[in-house]
Amino acid sequence: MKSIRTRLSVLLLLAAILTALVIGVVTYRQALRQNEDLFDYQLRQIALSLRDQGVVPSPSFGFDEDLPDVVIQIWTANGTMLYLSHPGNPLFTRAMLGYTDVAAGNRLWRVYSLAARDRIIQVAQPVDLRRDLAASAALRSLAPLLAFAPLMALLIWWLVGRSLLPLRRLAREVGQRDAHSLEQVSEADLPDEIAPMVKALNSLLQRLQRAFASQHAFVADAAHELRSPLTAVRLQLQLLERASDDIEKKAALAKLHEGVDRATHLIEQLLTAAQTDPNDRAASLQPIDLAELMRQALADVFMFAQAHGIRIEQEAPEKVILQADAAGLRILARNLLDNAVRYTPEGGWVRVGISEEAERVVLLVEDSGPGIPEAVRKRVFDRFYRGDTAGQTGSGLGLSIVKNIADQHGASIDLGSSSAGGLSVRVVFPR
Repeated sequence: MKSIRTRLSVLLLLAAILTALVIGVVTYRQALRQNEDLFDYQLRQIALSLRDQGVVPSPSFGFDEDLPDVVIQIWTANGTMLYLSHPGNPLFTRAMLGYTDVAAGNRLWRVYSLAARDRIIQVAQPVDLRRDLAASAALRSLAPLLAFAPLMALLIWWLVGRSLLPLRRLAREVGQRDAHSLEQVSEADLPDEIAPMVKALNSLLQRLQRAFASQHAFVADAAHELRSPLTAVRLQLQLLERASDDIEKKAALAKLHEGVDRATHLIEQLLTAAQTDPNDRAASLQPIDLAELMRQALADVFMFAQAHGIRIEQEAPEKVILQADAAGLRILARNLLDNAVRYTPEGGWVRVGISEEAERVVLLVEDSGPGIPEAVRKRVFDRFYRGDTAGQTGSGLGLSIVKNIADQHGASIDLGSSSAGGLSVRVVFPR
């Protein structure tokens, strides 16, 4: 049974039938007891009505003697029988006052005996007959409950269907959503059990909407940014073709290599930015040694720094364990160091510091470059933003990528000024 409506209807109907059976059994037993009490009451009333009758050879008590369900015997105090309503029925030779069960003539009888003046009155009724009559009366009392079962099944089916109408509306609304229509689903008139699911669905739609909007903006910006280096490469290729001597060809070829390197760097940064978009995925965290990771990142930029006479320093503990995404953290470290080395003039320095605190780990990267004016520090995290100090070789994506990775790790980034007036980037990771 995959249908919720069918499943709920069957389960509710089974529960209702089980409840009805329990109620029926209890009602049946109570009806039996009540009918037994009623029959005992009738026996007693018959005996009381005969108490004051006179003794005649063929007395008439206003009792229909053709009815076989009640047998009446009247004895004198010395044991002489005065009256027997049905001579063919067995005689009860012993009388015990009140109610007793007596076996006679292969049947069990319910007998009520009453002593009145000089006589003893016995009124008897077969127990099996009493039980049959009581059972018949009890079953008649259950007839309305049995007749109600089909109506109850239809009512349960209808009520379950009505209760599931919000699910059908929700299915229709979700079915109307696509990549171009990610509006939130209406949460009006929803049952409490469905509301959390709809809220989670709306949260997912919001994230998808942000992710698609971010991707569309990224693609548009990337297409715009790629035009310039590709156009430059084309022009440099034309200059190479027009070069008349070896000197011009070498100069044009050098420019072409520079343009290809710039385009390659931009494409790599674009791919990295797309992979680190915080709207697309959450970081997969595992224990990472941040100190060792920074040493590896420093080794990657060491040759470039040495070629430009830039001094690199690191002050960090031997090991700093942090829960982080290894690939993302490598990209963050590489971009921070790449920016620091790239914009630091020859003969400058780059410092890396790592410190541990009770609730956080702080990564600090400083340089002696031109720095970033305080007025534009918030804008440098935007994609493709290049300030006046960005230079011609930058893609404007480095700090944007760093910000994305920090957001994935729940880290914060603060930009400031180093002691030499350059840029100071402080990344604070929560434990």
